[in-house]
Amino acid sequence: MSIDILAYGEPLIEFNQQPDDPSRYLQGFGGDTSNFCIAAARQGATTGYITAVGADSFGERLLALWTRERVDTRHVVVNASAPTGVYFVSHDNHGHRFDYLRERSAASRYHHEQLPLATIAQARFLHLSGISLAISTSACDAGLAAMEHARKAGAKVSLDTNLRLRLWSLARARGIMREAFSLTDICLPSWDDITILTGLDDRDAIVDYLLGCGVELVALKLGEEGSYIATQESRALVAPFPVRPVDATGAGDCFGGSFIARLAADADPFDAARYANIAAALSTTGYGAVAPIPHAETVRARLEQGVTVIA
Repeated sequence: MSIDILAYGEPLIEFNQQPDDPSRYLQGFGGDTSNFCIAAARQGATTGYITAVGADSFGERLLALWTRERVDTRHVVVNASAPTGVYFVSHDNHGHRFDYLRERSAASRYHHEQLPLATIAQARFLHLSGISLAISTSACDAGLAAMEHARKAGAKVSLDTNLRLRLWSLARARGIMREAFSLTDICLPSWDDITILTGLDDRDAIVDYLLGCGVELVALKLGEEGSYIATQESRALVAPFPVRPVDATGAGDCFGGSFIARLAADADPFDAARYANIAAALSTTGYGAVAPIPHAETVRARLEQGVTVIA
């Protein structure tokens, strides 16, 4: 079976604090690249995941989730010697906060010898994030090797910056991400991440930097301001889709998965951004990273309302 989009990274089990009872946490699913895969699959792309989970009930739940969501799990390693990672989301007047139990998780023990090189070479897109490269040295080496192999085979590589300074130092993050940018075709940075990584605070300067690294297409995520899409030939701000958000967990992942899914369907990058802005906005109207990710029919219905480029 051919796969449009492969993702490599770390899945997590989520426990999300409930607004009606702060002592109660709803079990869900997370992990940026897992969220990305599910978002892409819900938009109609064929997807697969390269990762590892523990031989525990949480790993079993994740495998069942991906099966339900039509994410290919042939290349998910089950590690009997390491746990599946977990995180908690709490909410207060300042927004949401994340606390992680992921040290030495199964995904962090992944190494390059486990990469399914033949499958990577056959995919149209390979997606990673900064977290995929930050969770351990072995996972980082595997991620960079996967990127290099994909590009040599003619696949497009997409990268979400997803900077987490709890996982690595800023100096290491800057060095590794600079190398990763040189292996990236489509970059999906968040504003807060990329300003820290580059020291730049002007969107055109940021785009120029990334294009100068060899990136072909930049989709700069600006939250409530929409997204700034740029190629070597053109760039424009794509307007946001207005909603009343309650939980932004995973919104950037939803944008990325939806955006790459539309590119896989041969959409124009600016049209793909209009679509992805809507999908990401809708994902903030419910709690958790996965449950509120919309399906294609919902996004298409909202797209008919009209979202414009505001330049």
